[in-house]
Amino acid sequence: MAPLHSGMLLVAAPELQDPNFEQSVVLLLDADDEGALGVILNRPSPVLVADVLEGWRDLAVEPDVLFQGGPVSVDGALALARPADPGTPPVGFREVVDGLGVLDLDTPVELVADGLAGLRIFVGYAGWGPGQLEDEVAEGSWYVVPGRIGDVFALDPAELRRDVLRRQPGSLAWASTRPVDPSRN
Repeated sequence: MAPLHSGMLLVAAPELQDPNFEQSVVLLLDADDEGALGVILNRPSPVLVADVLEGWRDLAVEPDVLFQGGPVSVDGALALARPADPGTPPVGFREVVDGLGVLDLDTPVELVADGLAGLRIFVGYAGWGPGQLEDEVAEGSWYVVPGRIGDVFALDPAELRRDVLRRQPGSLAWASTRPVDPSRN
């Protein structure tokens, strides 16, 4: 298994029965000897950004709702953003991979409004201790695949898991057609 790193996607295998991650697509934001951290990309909530973080509503891409990023620290939020000009990232921006980064939501909106091409806000995150994620991958709970910046800003998050699997080479593409419950096939 290749080392896990920022920008990879973890796509939940059908065998993963943890309700926190069932059918999920997780973007890894950080992975090292101390553990891993990511956000679930395909769990939009019914809560509008405007209802919780009014100042950020005009910068959030459609669907302009908060996303359930994971089961850890659900009382906090983090934003993933793409600068309009990658050569000039906005204040409060820390690049994670290929022009995509985390934007500090304490940054005054007026300082970043003209510098963003996309923004999505996640409540909570997914986290793993040292070696935990590697063990889950080894046991077959996750498909590890390359991510694309567009995955973060997918217009139809409900189709993201299928779309990500479908673009993979070989037999992994077939997993996109596997039913959630094979007994109903």
